[in-house]
Amino acid sequence: MNMTLDTLKAGVNQIGVLVEDLESAIEKYQTYFGIRKWIIYTYDSGLVKEMTYYGKPANYAMRLALSNDMQGLQIELIQPLKGPSIYHDFINQHGYGFHHFGVACADIPEALKDLERAGFKAVMEGRDFSPSADGHYAYINTESVLGFMIELRQAPKDRWPPEKIVE
Repeated sequence: MNMTLDTLKAGVNQIGVLVEDLESAIEKYQTYFGIRKWIIYTYDSGLVKEMTYYGKPANYAMRLALSNDMQGLQIELIQPLKGPSIYHDFINQHGYGFHHFGVACADIPEALKDLERAGFKAVMEGRDFSPSADGHYAYINTESVLGFMIELRQAPKDRWPPEKIVE
């Protein structure tokens, strides 16, 4: 395939890592990278109103910690809690570690059409996770070509208060 995908031209602004224990991982990133501030959420059906896994309604859960302390690159640590999910699939195949690059996206449905034309499909999505009833993420299975997933990220206008902030 020799094609540039317009959807991905915005560039990577997040690195997603699957971890077994969120608090332990935060401590390691604080120690080794000096990343101090982490904002923690639990994403489940109580927060994310519409979840899909391989195109079907789903009810997965994960705890995640977000840090923006890496010069414009967000680090996302994800501890899967409940599945099935692409996180569980990945861990079963590869173990814990680097999982995806995140790309900011203004219109995920349109971006998904662009990626589908190139042969890539969304394998897990979540929508409506903010007080404004917006926000959307979609994981694209690009493993066979890139060796990792791509997450399209359409940021919400606002966010619920985090469950915890670690500094």
